[in-house]
Amino acid sequence: MASQRDVKNRISSVKNIQKITRAMEMVAAARLRRAEQRIAALRPYADAIRRMTRQAALAAGAEASSLPLLSERTPAQSVGLLLITGDRGLAGGFNSQIIRAGVRAGAQLREEGPRVEWFAAGRRGVSSLVFRGHELSGAYTGFTDRPAYADAHDIAQELIAAYTDGDLDRVDIFYNSYVSPLTQTVARETLLPLAQATIVGEHEQDRHEGPRALVEYEPDPKEILVRLIPDYIEVSIYRALLESTAGFFGAQMTAMRSASDNAGDIITDLTLQMNRARQAEITQEIMEVVAGAEGVS
Repeated sequence: MASQRDVKNRISSVKNIQKITRAMEMVAAARLRRAEQRIAALRPYADAIRRMTRQAALAAGAEASSLPLLSERTPAQSVGLLLITGDRGLAGGFNSQIIRAGVRAGAQLREEGPRVEWFAAGRRGVSSLVFRGHELSGAYTGFTDRPAYADAHDIAQELIAAYTDGDLDRVDIFYNSYVSPLTQTVARETLLPLAQATIVGEHEQDRHEGPRALVEYEPDPKEILVRLIPDYIEVSIYRALLESTAGFFGAQMTAMRSASDNAGDIITDLTLQMNRARQAEITQEIMEVVAGAEGVS
């Protein structure tokens, strides 16, 4: 059985760890609130630009298919996979579930024939893919705690250039969609070509069904699409970055809370163990005194 000093040292170490996990939980909670506010502010704009892009594409009709970002290349010979993770860990399975989903999708695509090119945002995703032996066509790090629109712009420009140059025939994005601090679900969306992308979800489409005002486009719908499509792709990536950021802080807050609770349980168990050790030492001392008294008598 460990001595009282050893158990006391272990209790002190666990208490120090508990202080750290509680502090990290509080910091993550504060950052989560800010991330939620940014998502709430972006969602109306993101929904509006999706709706405008869809309406302009419908108005352009057959002319829209002549645009490079709307043209569909089948069968796809090369597919780009963009994985959005965090720069840091200590967030449970937040990063690993994105990496697993992306790697599974890559393996399935290779079995079907297309070549896979890897893109990753976040140090965890970059390092994990490199460790698994995948060569990265794009690595973006250092901003996942607080992404800016410029970060989404840079990623979008590289993906758009690769698609228009013919290096990629399709681009899919994987990210953690934020539901609540306890729940982050893996989302997979097709960014390019827009013919396969979900520009407006079914619930949004149903909500906007019904009589609509006649829209006159100036300039023509095709010209408007040329301007809207890059913005749509940038906003989609920016929204994924913000969702991932909120999901990361929610997962980290939950993980640190669980770690603090587990540390409390360990401290309770170690305290009982220390009390037993103290009782054993006292009992041993009493037995030695009794034995000494009997020897004297």
